[in-house]
Order: sequence, then structure tokens, then C-alpha cells
Amino acid sequence: MLWAGLALTVLVTATLALAFGGSAWVPGIAFGGLATALQVVAVLVVKPAMSGPLRGMMLRWGVGMGLRLLGVVLFAVAVLIRSDIFPALPTAFAYIGVLIPLLFLEIRLLR
Repeated sequence: MLWAGLALTVLVTATLALAFGGSAWVPGIAFGGLATALQVVAVLVVKPAMSGPLRGMMLRWGVGMGLRLLGVVLFAVAVLIRSDIFPALPTAFAYIGVLIPLLFLEIRLLR
């Protein structure tokens, strides 16, 4: 999951730099890396509970979703406080462009 996230971060950041110019490098690396880190932690939280009771698994799944929501809050804070460094569209595309494919990969890993 970590290597896939890092590869996606590089790919998404390069794509954003081509589409939005040089100002997209910082949000691409920062929020692609954030999405990768949060997703890796979320998987590490839920994986031990996959073979246990449903209640425990759902609790850990909720923690993982809370981590991903924290990423959305950090996005809003970054854009509102430093929109010169974190323009809204490149920052959003960086976070979502890395997180969504990793969510699909998580489904395959947790089977």
C-alpha cells in the first residue's frame, strides 16, 4: 500500500504540474503524501480486526474513516490559511487523486 501510494503521489503530482504549472508541486507532494500516510494508518488500524467480531471491525473501520475525514479538514485549513501555497483545485486533486485509488486497493488487500 505504501509503495502504491508513493507511486500515485509522484504520478498525480507530475500530472498536476503539467495541468496547473509549477505551483502544483507543493500541494501535490504534500497532500498526495498525506493521503498515502492516512490510508496506510487506516489499513493498519482495521486489518487486525478483520477476522474478529463485526462490532470490533466496524469500530476500527470508523476510526479509519475519521482519519480520512481529518485529511479533508486539513485540506480546508491549508486552502483557507495559505491559498498562495495550496490552491484549491490542485490541492483537492492531489488528495482525492491518491486517496480514491488507494481505497480501491484497500478492498483488494483486506479480502
